[in-house]
Amino acid sequence: MLTQLSPNKQKLLVRMRELAQAEFFPRATQYDVSAAFPKENVKALQRAGLLAPTLANQYGGLGLGHHKGDIFTHWMLTKEIGKADMAFARIWEGQANALLLIDNLGAEAQKERWGRGVVENGELWSVWSGEPQSKKPGQKKAIGTTVQELPNGYIINGSKVFCSGAAGVDRAILLVNTEGTGAARHATQSPETVIMLACDMSDESIQLDDAWWNPMGMRASTSWRVLFNNTFIPKENLIGKAGDFLSGEWQTRFTPQYMASFLGGAEHAYDYALNYIHTQKKGHDAYIQHRIAKMSINIRTANLWLRHVATLWESGDIKAAKLEGSYARYLIEQLVMECLTHAIHICGARCLIRPSSLERVYRDASFYARHDNDDQVLAMIGKNLLGETHDISFFKDSSSPKQ
Repeated sequence: MLTQLSPNKQKLLVRMRELAQAEFFPRATQYDVSAAFPKENVKALQRAGLLAPTLANQYGGLGLGHHKGDIFTHWMLTKEIGKADMAFARIWEGQANALLLIDNLGAEAQKERWGRGVVENGELWSVWSGEPQSKKPGQKKAIGTTVQELPNGYIINGSKVFCSGAAGVDRAILLVNTEGTGAARHATQSPETVIMLACDMSDESIQLDDAWWNPMGMRASTSWRVLFNNTFIPKENLIGKAGDFLSGEWQTRFTPQYMASFLGGAEHAYDYALNYIHTQKKGHDAYIQHRIAKMSINIRTANLWLRHVATLWESGDIKAAKLEGSYARYLIEQLVMECLTHAIHICGARCLIRPSSLERVYRDASFYARHDNDDQVLAMIGKNLLGETHDISFFKDSSSPKQ
């Protein structure tokens, strides 16, 4: 894939690859076991000049993005982080997505102020929507936020979950609904009811609940529950106009990036399995030959799909890019999970015993793949083919309003 990038972008990718393997990978087990926020990794990204991937060059960013004519480089950077530590890749994704929204929809003053905070001070962002309507086992209080609009700002009450990076982010873009709970993914009203508010996490009215987060995988993403108690957000922190996120189908720009993280995990599994085969001298086994070949084919196919979707975005074929991104979302998950299964069959039960890195990758990928329901993704593709109403952003069922 290096040959498909300009020399400068190749150097950028090599820099990320070296950083990921030298720093992110060696620390991944420690962060996973302790479920701690990977703050050293964030500092390393800032030192390397890689903390602002989707911010325009004029504000000190790398100038990558769908609207900049180069999203493929960004996805390849994401893949390198995912290959080292998928949980940290989730935090990187939050930063990239937040800056993408600010760079596209933010006011000039917001871009300058927040861009300077990232580049000069190493500030970390995320985008939080999660307000699921179903409760986890043992959960008594409902999840969700309410919004009260004032002449000079907004008052937020309630809570959000799956708040990636909650233990370490400085600011977060809150997707909230002015007419009830549900934020963006679970909204049942018109798109105009969803707004984006930039929240300063140093606000004393905000509480973090780490007890909510005890998952099998993606532990170091610290995707905690965040509680808001009369949290005031000034009007100057409103990003874009009401309804911009849903009407612009911005989630469709984020979806392929998740697949880049998944693919990084698959490439790690491939390298792990290949090393095992050579070390154990198992290359003569026909079944192992089949499985390592299938892993290679799956990884090549997934990379080609990402390149295909990126080309559509970069050429301005936005309608096709959004739909093909959904195809990639479904297919790459299947390819990646199949790769992990092949790796486990090749390496045996020992690869699922800590501190095996494959054990961690398997847990992370299994958990993170549930970010979207692949059954719903496939159903959405079918609905599109049949001319039925469908939600290309969140793949919700047919009872949901069209966006």
